[in-house]
Amino acid sequence: MIAITLASNNNYAVLAAVLIQSVITNHTSGEDITFYFLDDGISRINREKINTLAKDNVKIEWKPTEEILPPGVKFPEDNSAFPRTSYFRMFAPFVVPPSVKKLIYFDVDMVVKADVAQLWNTDMRGHTMAAVQDVGKVAGCKWGGIPNYEELGIAADAPYFNSGMLLIDCEQWRKQNIPQKVLKVMEDNIQHVNYADQYGLNVVFTGKWLQIDPFWNWFANNYHPNAKCIHYLDIKPIYKSYNSDKVFQQEFFKYLAQTPWKNMKMKSDLSRLIHKAKIKLKKKLKAFLKTN
Repeated sequence: MIAITLASNNNYAVLAAVLIQSVITNHTSGEDITFYFLDDGISRINREKINTLAKDNVKIEWKPTEEILPPGVKFPEDNSAFPRTSYFRMFAPFVVPPSVKKLIYFDVDMVVKADVAQLWNTDMRGHTMAAVQDVGKVAGCKWGGIPNYEELGIAADAPYFNSGMLLIDCEQWRKQNIPQKVLKVMEDNIQHVNYADQYGLNVVFTGKWLQIDPFWNWFANNYHPNAKCIHYLDIKPIYKSYNSDKVFQQEFFKYLAQTPWKNMKMKSDLSRLIHKAKIKLKKKLKAFLKTN
């Protein structure tokens, strides 16, 4: 059985549906698939819509917030517009059944074009985690990477990964208590945190992660016919202001047409900006209350 986790709030429920449908459509090798959906407030109506995507060999199991987050867990108040949902991936190995030894995590702003079994069968070579190198490539990247890499003793040319797709050894992840390490690193270096938990994950896993085929996390702003998993890293394809590759946008809508959202109209850019502003405002308010 192939175990896949994804996390979403209600705002991106449609993206989650497209991701799931793309995996199902291109899965030709026949293994059973279970999607463990880390649910950060998906509405009942949208859960029902997503459940219609399940098939005989495809299950969708819902994991509500109270099952995902440990009691009392607090997330660092960074300055990004990433919602708390982005942190849920760290806890995925703790909410799947003990029988699940390995899992694939996908960000919901992705479309899978190849058989996911290819990724699942990757030889981990004893690593706790495998990923794809980020477009910034290295820790010392001036506009990305790890801003304080020098004071952390990390080499400027240390490979830096994008956390949108992770292949995880669940037993090793739990044994090493990765979430605790990542959250501590972020709290200790909060002024340098640029991309939410991707910062902490890269610090914790520097020199200890397996680099795999870049086509399994290919950014949508750069068209390539061999992309196996498209990552709509910038403005999502549901928005009128989408500014990445148009062929990849058409790919998204091909799978959208196979979901209950097939008649959905594109959203205005204003709704996107309001959503991001709300997230930032909420973080700033929490940080202010924490220090006063």
